[in-house]
Amino acid sequence: MSTGAPSRQRHGHHGGGRHARDAHHHHGRWDKHGHWRHRRDRLQHHIHHHRLRGHHRAGPPLLVALAVLIALAVMTPLIFLVVQAFQTGWSTLQPLLFRSLTAELVRNTISLTVVVTVLCAVVGTLLAWFVERTALPGRRLWAILVVIPLGIPDFVVSFGWKAIFPGFSGFWAAVLVMTLAVYPLVFLPVAANLRNADPAQEEVARSLGLGRLRTFWKVSVGQARLAILGGSVLVALVCLAEFGAFEILGFRTLTTEAYTEFTVGFNTAAGCAFSLILVLLGVILLAGEGAARGKGRGARVGAGASRIVRPRPLGRAAIPALAGVAAVVALALGVPVGAIVYLIIEGGSSTVPSVSIWSATLTTFGLAAAAGLVATVGALPIALLSVRHPGPLIRSLERTSMLILAVPAVVIGLTAAFVTTHYLDGRWYQTTPLLIVVYAVMFFPMAVVSVRAAVARAPIGLEEVGQSLGVTKRSVFWRVTLPLIGPGLAAAFCLVFLETATELTATLILIPTGMETLATGFWAQQTNLSYGAAAPYAGMMLLIAAIPSYVLGRWFDRLPARAASAGVATGAAGEPALAVGGVRTATIGR
Repeated sequence: MSTGAPSRQRHGHHGGGRHARDAHHHHGRWDKHGHWRHRRDRLQHHIHHHRLRGHHRAGPPLLVALAVLIALAVMTPLIFLVVQAFQTGWSTLQPLLFRSLTAELVRNTISLTVVVTVLCAVVGTLLAWFVERTALPGRRLWAILVVIPLGIPDFVVSFGWKAIFPGFSGFWAAVLVMTLAVYPLVFLPVAANLRNADPAQEEVARSLGLGRLRTFWKVSVGQARLAILGGSVLVALVCLAEFGAFEILGFRTLTTEAYTEFTVGFNTAAGCAFSLILVLLGVILLAGEGAARGKGRGARVGAGASRIVRPRPLGRAAIPALAGVAAVVALALGVPVGAIVYLIIEGGSSTVPSVSIWSATLTTFGLAAAAGLVATVGALPIALLSVRHPGPLIRSLERTSMLILAVPAVVIGLTAAFVTTHYLDGRWYQTTPLLIVVYAVMFFPMAVVSVRAAVARAPIGLEEVGQSLGVTKRSVFWRVTLPLIGPGLAAAFCLVFLETATELTATLILIPTGMETLATGFWAQQTNLSYGAAAPYAGMMLLIAAIPSYVLGRWFDRLPARAASAGVATGAAGEPALAVGGVRTATIGR
């Protein structure tokens, strides 16, 4: 007997003759340490070849059917818009689309979106570079503080500035508020990218005589280009669909006018016309991002060598850099939080009846948790099929579902109201289950982005080996796949929870009678100009949003390390090469 057999028996395994026969049958062998190499070789074989074979197999019919049904449910508001447009007729829509008011609203919306997107790209990229690549004093603390504004609702930021400066309104006020509220959408993916990027490229550039600024622009920004692009697209989509912040600041956009036409003027034709323009702008954004992303083909396959990037000393630039970062945090976080704290201490009365803030808090927490669970579970089929069984059908389902981000919340709410009143005899109208489903639909793309990223980092070879050993697919999913994608599922849940806890527009339409969330309670008080009474609702929303914001920040902080440990193929500049409907998975949005 070979020396491997006694070694095997010393490890507590008996029946060397049976092992020898199995070895002869399966063409396995002992390695020099006495370990049986058949299963290890088979695991390596599956991981190496899964992209060439199993990666493109047709998905399970039941899973495909479930994904199609979920995608159709998510696309219902888009279908509603198209149906309403056909019923209205071109003769009615034409004068609405080509009137002077529409031109003004389109100009306001596009100009605001462009300016805010450019500013967020600049601010988010610079903050990410200072925090990740330089010896900025207290940079780990700043890395947490610059993310927290993501958890503050845009309309609360507007409220804070308006409470301190009553004359704060108009275009530039809207630009400042939106930039301070959504720049983390660029900061997070760019910071994750810079943390995982190869520092050797910058070192080579400096050795070739390039100065700091040229190295930063040509190398650092070049490496993070796709992350910047993906975050900027989400910033633009947020600006297109924002309502509350612009309503408080008195700035008219397509979304604010669509809400007014639907709910105040009851002019469905005009509301549909404005909404269709918004959807068209969203399509243009996603198509443009997809085309720009397709040009970047530089890639690094595998995790590469892990290197500790030494922060660069700032020298005389340390004080200006620190002052700049502190100014951004003070404006984005200090002003709204300071205003809320001041108003809570100052107090105030209101003529608007309201329920207990604790009751509104429990209601908000329950709705947000339920919506997060529904959206995360619903995203699993599409995410699994997108990574394990990609194809034209699955790609189209992903891309069309992303368009829901550009649909105004008022349209989604009115779609739910229309369907329940016309086809379900009003049985589900203004009920808690309907509100939860609407939340899940609104923020479904964000769940898909996080879940798909997690599934892509779970090697399919492990699942194939488990099935080849006689384990059922269901058992493999629960014992292998689910533990691997667990952090991504938690991130998806937190992201949807965060957005649901601060959602306003659809909630105003669909909330059951007698129920109140923190967002609706805040809106009722601030609309009545009772700022002191509105402040506690805003403060509680900040507290609820703090935990998921921290979890999301930690998830993005560890994303490159997880990708590297899993050996995930990386795209240009070492970024995880995962995309959903034209938006990078290293991005999150509202």
